[in-house]
Amino acid sequence: MRKNLRVAAYAVCVRDGRLLLARMTGADGTSEWTLPGGGMEHGEDPYDTALREVEEETGYRVELVGLLGVDSIRRSLRGRFGRTVDHHGVRLVYEGRVIAGGLRHEVGGSTDMAAWHDLTAVSGLRRIGLVDAGLALWRQRPAAGRSAFPGE
Repeated sequence: MRKNLRVAAYAVCVRDGRLLLARMTGADGTSEWTLPGGGMEHGEDPYDTALREVEEETGYRVELVGLLGVDSIRRSLRGRFGRTVDHHGVRLVYEGRVIAGGLRHEVGGSTDMAAWHDLTAVSGLRRIGLVDAGLALWRQRPAAGRSAFPGE
């Protein structure tokens, strides 16, 4: 079985009771909301990854005010040629505060839309588990950086 490790960084940006999310579309055409962020480039610091990805996906420049924690997931995925891939995702989750820019949608990237959503409405959105894991870290602010809520 092929093994794959992906390290990524994301930001939880809450303003006036609303959460900033980006929408991604899967290979099957299904859209789901996610935290803005994404995979680290080789040699890139995770802090810089989160700054770059948030701006690419939402149009906002953010200040990262703290590391909320780390979320780790492991699952089997179907890879190319029908082979199974043992995927391990390590996701660093920061708290972000918008400092500049304006909301816009990413063009030609991994997401196609960015939007603010009322915190009370997030549970009704079609979303990936990272959204819930990030919000749990934001709400709980665990000293050890690991939420009681498991990722997806």
